Amino acid sequence: MRSHVISTKNAVKTIDPLVVKNLKVWFPIKSGVIQKTIGHVKAVDGVSFSVKKNETLGVVGESGSGKTTLARAILRLVKPTAGEVRFDGINIPKANRQQMKTLRQKVQIIFQDPYASLDPRQTVSSLLREAMHIHGVVKSKSEATEKSLKLLRKVGLDEEHLYRFPHEFSGGQRQRIAVARALVANAEFLILDEPTSFLDVSVQASVLNLLKDLQKDLNLTYMFITHNLAVVHHMSNRVAVMYLGKIVELADKNTIYRNPKHPYTFQLMAAIPVPNPEAKKKEILLEGDVPSPINIPLGCRFHPRCKYAKEKCRKVEPNLVEKDGHFVACHSEIDFSAEMRTGESADG
Repeated sequence: MRSHVISTKNAVKTIDPLVVKNLKVWFPIKSGVIQKTIGHVKAVDGVSFSVKKNETLGVVGESGSGKTTLARAILRLVKPTAGEVRFDGINIPKANRQQMKTLRQKVQIIFQDPYASLDPRQTVSSLLREAMHIHGVVKSKSEATEKSLKLLRKVGLDEEHLYRFPHEFSGGQRQRIAVARALVANAEFLILDEPTSFLDVSVQASVLNLLKDLQKDLNLTYMFITHNLAVVHHMSNRVAVMYLGKIVELADKNTIYRNPKHPYTFQLMAAIPVPNPEAKKKEILLEGDVPSPINIPLGCRFHPRCKYAKEKCRKVEPNLVEKDGHFVACHSEIDFSAEMRTGESADG
């Protein structure tokens, strides 16, 4: 995938804040007394993309597609096997200690389970102050308290919540605290790993709207990981569809939803429920399960589940090719737009 780069005398500065090139994360499979490597789990296998300033890139796919491993590799929470991850020109896998401290301040992640990601032994005030002191964004306890209160109010909480422990909050409140903690050191880029999947449906909308408001107010850039396609459409500017460690399609959200080019994307979009009990919609179901990343099929990884597969699909793995800003990895040029329009007309 093309990346937009400006060369300067002293450094390479990317226009897009995040640029990922051919990223691989393979986990070794070991066996025997001497723990000999007998294979690899190819969780992420050659992923390339970029994220533009102030946009939200949605990343979707079934469980086991590599979405969360991709997020962790970008943050260097797991060590990449190969490839580059550049944020503001710094190659994260090769960054030194000081560069990583700066990156940890600028790039943060919000996990899907807010209770597991918050220390149960710390009050909200302690959680927020700790991050501020680590990154040196405050000089005194009073300044930390003032900043903590300002942040809590920004995420919809109040002063009374400062001195409570995580177990004293609802799931939605805990996720708001997680958002505040991610922003406490003036982060610029947030990776949102299914941030509403542990929340009641009634609470999800308020948290998503909060994230959109914060993005606008603080000029934030998001990478939004989820399996909820309706949420992706609400939150994202562009959408990357992952399957078995690869990106199989990437385009702006309206193009993805109205004119998908990859059979996997088409079947995902066709599975979105219609919000009309009287509407009739042709049922298109994905058959089978995602193959094991230990034993990846030859050729196109989706061909065992694809009714459009040709002989070439079984032998040759397709590359991610761009046409008018729409990236797709598929040997077959299938136009699903008519079938998607049929679904839209059924929506009423």
